[in-house]
Amino acid sequence: MRSVKRATVYLESTLHRALRLKAADTEQSVSELVNAAVRYSLLEDAEDLEAFETRARQPNLNFETFVRDLKRRGKL
Repeated sequence: MRSVKRATVYLESTLHRALRLKAADTEQSVSELVNAAVRYSLLEDAEDLEAFETRARQPNLNFETFVRDLKRRGKL
């Protein structure tokens, strides 16, 4: 069993209503839905950080050089 911590979260009334309705519709608790949403958001952040790390190793491309190259190749 996972360790759980209690937290107080203040939601806009419309979000709270939507969350309660979704919980009832999916037969999940509000806590389960909130945990899943936070987990999903953190996973997106982790993927972004990984992409930034990968791109950090790529060479920098000067914007002016890039535009001149596009023009030279007839793309502009």
